Amino acid sequence: MIQRHTCGNGLRIVLENIPSVRSVTIGIWVLTGSRNETKMNNGISHFLEHMFFKGTDTRSAQEIAEAFDSIGGQINAFTSKEYTCFYAKVLDTHKDYALEILADMFFNSSFDEEEMEREKKVVYEEIKMYEDTPDDIVHDLLARASFGDHPLGYPILGTEEHLKSFSPEDLRNYVEQRYTPDNVVISVAGNVDESFMNNIASYFGKFERNVGKESLETPTFLANRIERNKDTEQAHLCLGFNGLKLGDENTYSLVVMNNVLGGSMSSRLFQDVREKQGLAYSVFSYHSTYLDNGLLTIYAGTGKEQLPLLQDTINNTLELLIKDGLTDKELRNSKEQLKGSLMLSLESTNSKMSRNGRNELLLRRHRSLDDMIKEIDAVSHESIRKVIDYTFRNSQSVALIAPEIS
Repeated sequence: MIQRHTCGNGLRIVLENIPSVRSVTIGIWVLTGSRNETKMNNGISHFLEHMFFKGTDTRSAQEIAEAFDSIGGQINAFTSKEYTCFYAKVLDTHKDYALEILADMFFNSSFDEEEMEREKKVVYEEIKMYEDTPDDIVHDLLARASFGDHPLGYPILGTEEHLKSFSPEDLRNYVEQRYTPDNVVISVAGNVDESFMNNIASYFGKFERNVGKESLETPTFLANRIERNKDTEQAHLCLGFNGLKLGDENTYSLVVMNNVLGGSMSSRLFQDVREKQGLAYSVFSYHSTYLDNGLLTIYAGTGKEQLPLLQDTINNTLELLIKDGLTDKELRNSKEQLKGSLMLSLESTNSKMSRNGRNELLLRRHRSLDDMIKEIDAVSHESIRKVIDYTFRNSQSVALIAPEIS
């Protein structure tokens, strides 16, 4: 059972007790990401995530790392387009210690200028590593093709040019603007009872920062095409289609449909592109949801000379899906696969912490597993037809990385 508490300053806490385990995962979720940036400070959310690990007023970066190593714990973080998360997984006996360190990082990070300059070099290397992975970077190109100059089209890592300009004061100002109590959720899952909420509230329940009213601009899906010449062994192709926003009532229908399209080894794209034609080792599709829209993506990598055949094969697969929908067997199997994946994904404290934190931060509501199973079971041929017509009614966006594009 999920327990919720809102502190006097507006910060929210969600806790799920799992007495059958000996671990506890604690996550700090902040409603800020690359979507909340400008062209000039693009990448600051991700760089700030790095700097929270680089020392506080009382702990060095090495001491933070050693603190978790000494108790056999794990600490990490990630930044997305709409949120940032810092989390730690420890034995239940060390939960209070882990909470104290996370709070120290959250409130007392020093943002030392020398540490910043060193960490900028680390992020420069991260950007270069990303650029050297065309099957990753092509998805960023697709976001830019699909959303244009809207912040959802910005890369999460930013650019070297922007990073060079960041100062300690820039980071502190961004924290003041975005790391406000109303934008923060503390999510906990594991062998921990309700009394732990009091400990969390003692650290996070009293801080105040000015809450500014932010109105997000809803992006318009654009059927743009972006191509990049790169000396690669394969051509990397991404196709984008208009998706559904977070919490849309048709989400499960779209997920069921996507499973059949390209979400598994038995999917149509996998069978048509890889198994029957041998055109690609990697081919798949997935749906990304945002607060006010979504994006369905198809990816495949193949030799440059096979690119026309790959595109024709994908288009033929899509045409058949648009024309005939799913078979009874596909609908049944996809629903069972989705239910199985959902249940298996909720077996760890990490996954429960993540699911609860994200739901509280973005949706402010939680559904039981039984409710989600009912929604999956309710998916029908009619609801599948509805999402097919919505998703594929407009032209597609395209991103392509390949050698010597003519």
